[in-house]
Amino acid sequence: MERSMMKINKLQKIPHKIIRKKTNVIDALNYAQKLKWKWAGHVARMTDDRWTIRTTAWPGPVGYGKRGRPHTRWADDITQIAGRDWVSVARDRSTWQSLEEAFT
Repeated sequence: MERSMMKINKLQKIPHKIIRKKTNVIDALNYAQKLKWKWAGHVARMTDDRWTIRTTAWPGPVGYGKRGRPHTRWADDITQIAGRDWVSVARDRSTWQSLEEAFT
């Protein structure tokens, strides 16, 4: 889409990064991951018993799962960066913000 906005053909072999600089378009995936990381930190720092905390910490229904690979959960990619106990890590803002760059 950005190539068509700038009227650049694929044959001109201009790298994607140069086009992105000229158009000043924000990468949607990085932006969504950044917002997800900030929301996870916000939820982890909540002190009262809201439904957002309960749904985030909910392990899912009890019983046997379906055959095959389990579905990816919302917190799985956060757990890869911050560790299994990411909720306690997120309570320290400076540590959480330093991990944000690794996530996005």
